[in-house]
Amino acid sequence: MQYFSTNHQSPEVDFKQATINGQAPDKGLYFPERIPAISKELIENITQYSNEEIAYQVMKPYVGDTIPEAELRRIVGETIHFDIPLVKVTDAIYALELYHGPTLAFKDVGARFMSRCLGYFVNQSTPGLAKKKKVTVLVATSGDTGGAVANGFYEVEGIEVVILYPSGKVSSVQEKQLTTLGKNIHALEIEGSFDDCQQMVKQAFTDEVLSQQLFLTSANSINVARWLPQQLYYFFAYKQWADKLHPPVISVPSGNFGNICAGILALRSGLPVQHFIAACNANDVVPQFMQTQQYLPKESVATISNAMDVGNPSNFIRILEIFQHQFADLENVLSSCSISDAATKATLQSVYQKNNYLLDPHGAVGFLGLEQYLQSHPDLKGIVLETAHPVKFYDVVEPVIGDLVPIPDSIQHQLSLQKKSVKMEAKGELLKRFLLELSGSQ
Repeated sequence: MQYFSTNHQSPEVDFKQATINGQAPDKGLYFPERIPAISKELIENITQYSNEEIAYQVMKPYVGDTIPEAELRRIVGETIHFDIPLVKVTDAIYALELYHGPTLAFKDVGARFMSRCLGYFVNQSTPGLAKKKKVTVLVATSGDTGGAVANGFYEVEGIEVVILYPSGKVSSVQEKQLTTLGKNIHALEIEGSFDDCQQMVKQAFTDEVLSQQLFLTSANSINVARWLPQQLYYFFAYKQWADKLHPPVISVPSGNFGNICAGILALRSGLPVQHFIAACNANDVVPQFMQTQQYLPKESVATISNAMDVGNPSNFIRILEIFQHQFADLENVLSSCSISDAATKATLQSVYQKNNYLLDPHGAVGFLGLEQYLQSHPDLKGIVLETAHPVKFYDVVEPVIGDLVPIPDSIQHQLSLQKKSVKMEAKGELLKRFLLELSGSQ
């Protein structure tokens, strides 16, 4: 499998080089030259397959021969080594709980897969890595990515991780998860928005001095090794879906659009899905695009579903690529909506009281988006992706439900640790200086 750049100005590369590069030299995103077809036998008999075998079958065509079979099986086994249950909430709506991994968020799947792939590649004889010795993984986060990447790469030999997050715009639990590990994990608290963080990262990748002296790669969902494995839990959802004759509508809380893009890729590979809903908060660039066919990025707006506070979602270009920029084909598969904070809180409270199910703010956005869609399609049923444990947003959730959110044992200890971060203005030159100092190049 080869990967081309969405800007079509860079050479095609294999999975290994796409993972190491992160972003294409022409600033485009890597995209597979073809979308592989999953065997009908696997789809028709999916309940008879283990999750590990499903994961291997899905990822193998994308990885090609860059990772040996035994190693890839080990990687996918470690990637999905936790429960991903489908839970009934109402007669028509089920929640796919993606928060049973080590950092209680869906990003664990992509981060664990990427860290293990990159760790494997670094320990092989890779041109360009030997003389620069260490790989620096650079990532911007609006919340959950930072913790998942920090956990996935913690103490991985030969890799330094630098995480940029917007000061005061991530939850207290999210901040603890990305700032308390230390060692090879470095947290930069940026005085600005997530879009500022993302812009600083993009600027670093195009800086000639940095590219000469460091080996930079990205752990955002622009990296194919972070993006592609997110397909897996859509297959696991279908495995648990009882009514195989009537595929589900799937509602995905959407910020940078990597998650829902992976789901649409799974659909195009042969996974039965009735329809996708990109459920957004007040950051409504894509909902507006679906109405006007005009893509107009905006300054991001702060909301209580902060991981989705993105004003220029990077991965939407990949969705357009899947449909070859044909809007009529896109709108047959995808709807998008914008949900206010007030409606998010009302949904949190209502579902908790009526259905005894606790959503997080992002899941609440997805739930309401699905509920609204099903009102006009009463014969259908659907799945909402519950992307993070409610405890990560306890300061939002608890006042709404009038109750305490149970704290999982897995993060009790981390909440007591001291935050370690470097405050920084949202200036690319300051990030450049930090990276050079970290590498010993300055």
